[in-house]
Amino acid sequence: MDHVKFRAMKDGDAADYTFLTEHEVEYTKGTANRLLKALVGLDESLSGYQVSRLGHSLQSATRAERDGADIDWIVSTLLHDIGDIFAPYNHDEYAATILRPFVREQCSWVVEKHGDFQMVYYGQHVGANPDKHENYRGHIYFDDCATFCERWDQNSFDPEYDTLPIGHFEALVQEVFARQAYDPEVIRPGAREPLMRQLAQL
Repeated sequence: MDHVKFRAMKDGDAADYTFLTEHEVEYTKGTANRLLKALVGLDESLSGYQVSRLGHSLQSATRAERDGADIDWIVSTLLHDIGDIFAPYNHDEYAATILRPFVREQCSWVVEKHGDFQMVYYGQHVGANPDKHENYRGHIYFDDCATFCERWDQNSFDPEYDTLPIGHFEALVQEVFARQAYDPEVIRPGAREPLMRQLAQL
């Protein structure tokens, strides 16, 4: 069987959908590789900063690792701006959607909201609300997002910082996206893990 028999989904039978499920499961095994390729593609994304978008992503993840962050934080930080290519107006939501089945809820929520929290640094210069993050005041992950932005995001545009290469993070990305999607032992709604387990190594 090379392809399904149906031309409309309602006409499919069990054999068709068993066939498709097998193909889809096999295809998902390449998710990490596709994401790493897309990450490299950030070099063709938004310009004007002193580092490329790929450089920013790598620098953010490097800072997270040097702060002693766990694998969920590091991979989420690495991919937090991956939506810049295809979803420039909601890149944070785009990235969070990719991450949500595979990382702790804490991390995907922070990635989803980081765009609003970043406004505190530049909103007043572009006619936007620098206090937009206050909409989330009282949320269990509010402080985590503020810390994420302060320590790993807003300061990761430094061309002189000793940023680790993408190859350093490949195994971590592979590990995260090899997980069972939506595994409750991974997602752990309401759970919080510290962003920093040690002082940053400058």
